[in-house]
Amino acid sequence: MGILALTADERVSSVSFTADSLIVALMDGRTISVPLAWYPRLLHASKEQLSNWKIAGGRYGIHWPDLDEDLSTKGLLCGAPAPGHTSNTKA
Repeated sequence: MGILALTADERVSSVSFTADSLIVALMDGRTISVPLAWYPRLLHASKEQLSNWKIAGGRYGIHWPDLDEDLSTKGLLCGAPAPGHTSNTKA
């Protein structure tokens, strides 16, 4: 009996938003959901600005030209907030 080996495909398939989250669907079927609070430019953007995104970097990134914001699937998968982001959670 053969084993089907699935391969990870971390390229962006689609991007969507909830009131407080960025949701990125990957080509391999996985979905990444991260808090918008991690990305202040996205958090404070209008719906029009958020909806104006482009797939970039060979489908491994997302670019918002109106916001000068770029995110990579690698960073999202690692759970990397924007540089300088401070968590509101206390230990």
